[in-house]
Amino acid sequence: MLKCIIGMLTVFKHLFKKPVTLEYPEKKKDVSEHFRGKPVVKNCARCYCCIKVCPTGAISMTKEEFKIDLKKCIFCGNCAYYCPKGAIKMSSEYELASQDKNDLELVYRLEGVNDR
Repeated sequence: MLKCIIGMLTVFKHLFKKPVTLEYPEKKKDVSEHFRGKPVVKNCARCYCCIKVCPTGAISMTKEEFKIDLKKCIFCGNCAYYCPKGAIKMSSEYELASQDKNDLELVYRLEGVNDR
């Protein structure tokens, strides 16, 4: 009988508290401004600094394309931090799950930059 009363007190104690979980995906958690989500590239100057500082080798570059392999990326933010032009930004996008692993490679077209 005592265990039943203690159990009911525990239930009533938590009954009026704010829930800890969210009703995902209908309600999504706001992320911090320092959150490191999917990298986004705009106006790359082809200095290759990001390739040098990437610890996993997830970044590659050709004359026409800038590629980030999200299967290798650990979202450390080194590429964005060391980019001298600020061309790489870490977005707040965190829903990156995919059924096709080929969707996890970001390809950005490089335009308007002279070849080195």
